[in-house]
Amino acid sequence: ARTTCDPHSRWRRRRQWPPALPHHGGHRTRLRGRRSHVTHTMAERLVLASQQRRMKAMTAAAGSAGRAAVPLLLCALLAPGGTYVLDDSDGLGREFDGIGAVSGGGATSRLLVNYPEPFRSQILDYLFKPNFGASLHILKVEIGGDGQTTDGTEPSHMHYALDENYFRGYEWWLMKEAKKRNPNITLVGLPWSFPGWLGKGFNWPYVNLQLTAYYIVTWIVGAKHYHDLDIDYIGIWNERTFDISYIKVLRRMLNYQGLYQVKIIASDNLWEPISASMLLDSELLQVVDVIGAHYPGTRSVKDARLTRKKLWSSEDFSTLNSDVGAGCWGRILNQNYINGHMTSTIAWNLVASYYEQLPYGRCGLMTAQEPWSGHYVVEAPIWVSAHTTQFTQPGWYYLKTVGHLEKGGSYVALTDGLGNLTIIIETMSHKRSVCIRPYLPYFNVSRQFANFVLQGSFSEIPELQVWYTKLGIPSKKFLFKQLESIWPLDSNGNFTLELQEDELFTLTTVTTGNKGSYPRPPESRPFPPVYEDDFDVEYPYFSEAPNFADQTGVFEYFVNTEDLGEHRFTLRQVLNQRPITWAADAYNTISVIGDYKWSDLTVKCDVYIENPDNGGVFIAGRVNKGGILIRSARGVFFWIFANGTYRVTAGWIVYALGHADVTAKEWYTLTLTIKGRFSSGMLNGKSLWKNVRVNFPKNGWAAIGTHSFEFAQFDNFFVNATH
Repeated sequence: ARTTCDPHSRWRRRRQWPPALPHHGGHRTRLRGRRSHVTHTMAERLVLASQQRRMKAMTAAAGSAGRAAVPLLLCALLAPGGTYVLDDSDGLGREFDGIGAVSGGGATSRLLVNYPEPFRSQILDYLFKPNFGASLHILKVEIGGDGQTTDGTEPSHMHYALDENYFRGYEWWLMKEAKKRNPNITLVGLPWSFPGWLGKGFNWPYVNLQLTAYYIVTWIVGAKHYHDLDIDYIGIWNERTFDISYIKVLRRMLNYQGLYQVKIIASDNLWEPISASMLLDSELLQVVDVIGAHYPGTRSVKDARLTRKKLWSSEDFSTLNSDVGAGCWGRILNQNYINGHMTSTIAWNLVASYYEQLPYGRCGLMTAQEPWSGHYVVEAPIWVSAHTTQFTQPGWYYLKTVGHLEKGGSYVALTDGLGNLTIIIETMSHKRSVCIRPYLPYFNVSRQFANFVLQGSFSEIPELQVWYTKLGIPSKKFLFKQLESIWPLDSNGNFTLELQEDELFTLTTVTTGNKGSYPRPPESRPFPPVYEDDFDVEYPYFSEAPNFADQTGVFEYFVNTEDLGEHRFTLRQVLNQRPITWAADAYNTISVIGDYKWSDLTVKCDVYIENPDNGGVFIAGRVNKGGILIRSARGVFFWIFANGTYRVTAGWIVYALGHADVTAKEWYTLTLTIKGRFSSGMLNGKSLWKNVRVNFPKNGWAAIGTHSFEFAQFDNFFVNATH
């Protein structure tokens, strides 16, 4: 047998004759028990593995160990590493609460619901199905509040004070799909924005504490009553001010409704001031079950630890789902516990199912942003998640013996207390694991040998399954590959790993790991250049029309019970007041659709102004911004108003204005044509304005919307971008 002290030798040896047998893509396992401190060809290792299974107690093991001693010593001198003891003799660490992801905050799953089958179910399987893909333990959803919350708005179950509807949006559906795949998944709800009526004229949810608590509790009760969903945790107000009295009122109201099992997490912002507040207020300390911090950089603070409460990174990641994003995710999944005692990490966001040019495009664990083609991408963060999620469960415990590796990287170990052990090792380099936030101080990771010693109840473990990921260089990239097992019992609970940078290893007694797969999805293609929707859906399964992405306001399917003609089924903007905002919502409502690259196009739509006083509606093209940037969006906007006027604008700039034969409570057909630097508009098929010069922007989405938070309807939407 040969040594592997040369860091490149294992790659050069692939060219030797006879060649090593390929294993899972040709990669050679670098796992060594005491009998295999040297790298063998695959054929040699298969023989060794067979011998180990049959003759664990025989003298041959000792002889092999002796033969390996000299090369091991040589490698230890050239590439020294550390020894790491995994032991439960002195008790266990903190209870593990699971790995999860956020849908919402906002509208991040918007396009997922429009996917045709079987692709939609395949995507859901990659996210939630146990022992298949990410196998998530936790799903956290936005409690829709009608406001812009990053990439769009999500509808509230109570748009108005006397309104309750528990079928709006898609989070109910998503939670049910998650539960269908994993009945034990933990469900978390958190508001970002709130409907305006709760503020009583103020942009503030704490004007009436009982009313806001009632609003949140109705969402929890509705989830159970209408969808048989048990919400496990409820939050306060995402990344905004918490109110101590409100948290106490919320707990009392939950208890009054018999919802004792629903736990409170606070404050989904920074560690402070919530931690210090809890130490100073015994009642607050009692009612808050989990302290949740966002983007903690793997660190917690002393006050948080002094509360002796569970600590979670309740929102993290938020990074482009490239290999760098996968490295970020792999590093923080380990180090959030090692450095910060956090027992749960939740990624924003679950799946990038929103137009990519919106803020934080492709910052999901996987990408599914083309329902019109069925194309999706199972990105590397899915398989990084699997290294932990497929081999642990909430209720397991971390070992006390976890920490950093001598030459960079980290290791954690968890047990179910029933004999199972899972070890996750990561060696993510700085350049391939930078998260979007916070700043990551430089650190170094280099090749090393790590000797692990199993002690306590783990000393008798006979076999560890091995799963491996290598990020970075495409030619050496592997994602969640099962390698051959190692046999620590043959070597008194000792085994040595050769580790290089940007690797993940999971070593586990759990034998149910699996890299799920489906046939290749359809190829990517752009949004259809000719698109139309008449909204003629009598019993829609979802409240929103496909592919429309509301950026301010809420646009829902509507039935005109008084109109039995052409406009019986329409799309209606349903907010009549500004919500309690989380971001800088626009002053007018707007929903975008289509291909951001569209430049020359015709947009046509029937419109109906309901507000006779100062109502107005628009259609638009080349809309260049959305999400939290929607207020500064530019484009070509064609407006008509109930006072008998029209305007052509690009954001704040007015290109043209004049009289139009328009009033409220009547249907009109608007047509906007943009070609090159010029635009024109028609009202009911007749030219209203033409050759208006538009120099900027050069491209963007199509859109519809209203002048203010007012009721208005849209029908027979049509766009042609084939010019």
